[in-house]
Amino acid sequence: MKKLVLLRHGESLWNKENRFTGWTDVDLTEKGVEEAYHAGELMKSENLRFDKVYTSYLKRAVKTMNCVLDVMDLEWIPVEKSWRLNEKHYGILQGLNKAETAKQYGEEQVLIWRRSYDVAPGALTDDDPRNPRFELKYKKVPVRDLPRTESLKNAIERILPYWKEVIFPAFSKSDQLLVVAHGNSLRGIIKELNHISDQDIVQLDLPTGIPYVFEFNDKGEKMKDYFLGDPEELNRRLSAVRAQGKKK
Repeated sequence: MKKLVLLRHGESLWNKENRFTGWTDVDLTEKGVEEAYHAGELMKSENLRFDKVYTSYLKRAVKTMNCVLDVMDLEWIPVEKSWRLNEKHYGILQGLNKAETAKQYGEEQVLIWRRSYDVAPGALTDDDPRNPRFELKYKKVPVRDLPRTESLKNAIERILPYWKEVIFPAFSKSDQLLVVAHGNSLRGIIKELNHISDQDIVQLDLPTGIPYVFEFNDKGEKMKDYFLGDPEELNRRLSAVRAQGKKK
């Protein structure tokens, strides 16, 4: 039996402030660090022993990964980072408070910006300081590939080649893999594995810091998937995610 674990990073500073984050490189809160360590403890209690871990270029995912590997005594395993696992780019919304944006534009419009499949927020201009082309971490990425905004469809089109060409083939040499990334990048992988429609993917919520496990047989066929941890805590965190885009 082969296992893939998907983990959304712990609470970030802008999660706490209810801001659109996207590619903005914000840190974890103290609570986020606690969530990361707790996720590691959960996975350790399930006797998970990963052969390799994949993460994004963004520090909230990288720090979550480091906390997990620390508590699991797996800091020695190979790590691969890819910009393709970054969060969906929120364009001109990056940095705005979600509740204030909902109050101004309506909850329905904010839900469309946050979760619709093919509607992207307004794009950053070439000279906007938030444009990723100005960041050193992306200097080896062709400028044409760096997004100025993304719909979920755009983000999935960025993520899936990496999933299909890099992560999933790694199961040929590994039994357990970990991916520590972001709500929308992980949503793309889950959509592919669970054959979720473009319409239904809007309803999929991923709380911070709770491992999501996929089990495969030796032929690479998915057998089952499930969250680790206490169901009541999971439901509480899912409710918090759903409330982010509502007016206060």
